[in-house]
Amino acid sequence: MLGLASRLRAMPDAELRHVIAVRGVTANGIHDFFDLAEALLEPSNVQLALSHLDRPTLAVLAVAGQLTSSGSVPTLNAVTSQLSELGSADVALAEVTRRVDTLHVLLLAEHNDGCCIPYAAVAAHLARWPAQGLPGAGDLAITLPPAAITAVPGSEIAFIDQLAAERAFAVVSSISELINELSREPARQLSRGGLGLPDTKRLAAVMTVEVDLVTSVLAVAARADLLALSDGYWMETEAGEAWLLERTTDRWAALAAAWQAALPPIVADSLPRQVGLLWGDGLTTFIAWLYPAGGEWMLSQLTEFARDAEVLGITAHDTTSTAGSSVLRGDPEAAIATMANALPAEVGAVYLQHDLSVVAPGPLSPAIDSRLRGMADVESRELASSYRITAASVNRALAAGEDAESLLAFLASISLTGIPQPVEYLVNESAARYGRVRVGRLTAGPTAQTTPAAATGAETVYLSYVSSADAALLGTIAVDQTLAALALVRSSDDEHLLSRFAGDAVFWALRDARYPVAAENEQGEIVHLRRHPIARVTVAPRTDPARNLVEKLRVVADNGTSVADAWLARQLDTAIKAKQTILVSIAMPGGAVVDYLLEPASVSNGRFRARDRRADIERTLPLKSIRSITPAP
Repeated sequence: MLGLASRLRAMPDAELRHVIAVRGVTANGIHDFFDLAEALLEPSNVQLALSHLDRPTLAVLAVAGQLTSSGSVPTLNAVTSQLSELGSADVALAEVTRRVDTLHVLLLAEHNDGCCIPYAAVAAHLARWPAQGLPGAGDLAITLPPAAITAVPGSEIAFIDQLAAERAFAVVSSISELINELSREPARQLSRGGLGLPDTKRLAAVMTVEVDLVTSVLAVAARADLLALSDGYWMETEAGEAWLLERTTDRWAALAAAWQAALPPIVADSLPRQVGLLWGDGLTTFIAWLYPAGGEWMLSQLTEFARDAEVLGITAHDTTSTAGSSVLRGDPEAAIATMANALPAEVGAVYLQHDLSVVAPGPLSPAIDSRLRGMADVESRELASSYRITAASVNRALAAGEDAESLLAFLASISLTGIPQPVEYLVNESAARYGRVRVGRLTAGPTAQTTPAAATGAETVYLSYVSSADAALLGTIAVDQTLAALALVRSSDDEHLLSRFAGDAVFWALRDARYPVAAENEQGEIVHLRRHPIARVTVAPRTDPARNLVEKLRVVADNGTSVADAWLARQLDTAIKAKQTILVSIAMPGGAVVDYLLEPASVSNGRFRARDRRADIERTLPLKSIRSITPAP
């Protein structure tokens, strides 16, 4: 432990923080570098570190441990020679050196003077593996890998790529529908995690996917920051809003890039990157062989990313696709080019029908699709989509800032069949009716002269009002049972309806009930409301536990005490707590070294007090005179 503590103390802060993070050490109970060394040599921490090492690296560590325990010098040449004698296929000196450097960085061994010297606790832990059902040094070195990952016949690659393209198009379409739906009505995240069944079924219907796939598709979108949790609800983000306007290939590329960026390096290095290689059981077996102590965590990581790879078209039928191979090799341009050739071409025109339906002969350009959705309801979302224009959908567009002229101009620019008379009539009629019902805040009213007041004697505080020049329409709203929750009451002037709810809640309730409602400000001008805010993806400032721990250790280490003195004090403190008798070698003034059998009582001011078990007297000795401390025989 002394050697490791000394090494930790001498390490630069950046390296120290890195190793603390990689080894998963927490600050609990760590007060100095000896505590940190002890934590790193704990069996559970050693096992965690070993579980992330591949078989050849473990073989190097195990052989070096065996050489050390047998009294041999574990030089790199000796380790290489021993691996060769055991029958290992990977015995190049350069490769062994690289793996020793990895062990050195992870503080599992020291690469010193051309030797690989494992720490005693690490070597002892690895030596106990066979008793735990894990491979020993011999098995690590000579066990052959399972059969190589197989590949599908070359004739099937075209089918794999076609299926991958279909998956890519499907996931992009599904996520587009998901973002649009969540912009309309967010989905609540349960406190225990996941979505509730009603929201899951709603989103599955919108995306036209199986209920079991909703979680996967949501995770793919969230990984690309297209969705985010805000106050317990899944909502679209600014990135998601912008993503909807990009080309299909670019949208897919963003999803694939987010998937690749999230891959843990240990998983990324294990995935088959060549086109046509099968993942499935063969890959699982190979991973289990390569990381013998990886356990469930490795398989769970592999399962999660393999599932999403299938959703994205990185693989199809558990086989690496051509585009997927490019993604795994870090060549997004090649992946986009492959998908661009495989995905259906986007179209920029539609057929407007007299029955108010809109039919797209292919996948619409995202910009056109986004605007068309603002004024029409999606009826089917396949390779060729269909929409329907209704009074409510036109009102939705008008509420978003459109007018009859802009709507008809847009439809004329994309229609292959002109604008049918029923469509033109519906747009003009809806625009003429729009705003016949107004909703505003009651704090100031539309103007100072027309501020509505509650009926005499009313004690309820009202926050908003509903007004209309059409008295009959206002009367209909007042008795509409679908609006009963708003508890609308007549004002004293009988020209307004008052509500104790905020204006935006009243506005959306009226719009859902399909009234030609508009929101207005204090000056009586129409304003456009957004139903749900966009979720902001913010990176919360994170405290770095490793940095805080290193700073604390440096303060303790800079108190002027040498490592040797600190180590002696620690040994004495341990003996005091355990009430242990120790054999202490003391350098006397004349140069002689005397051994005392002592039971330490306290340490302070560079001296320690102890009971001499042989002379049965109390002694006070300077720490600087101690040459060694060993447990009593």
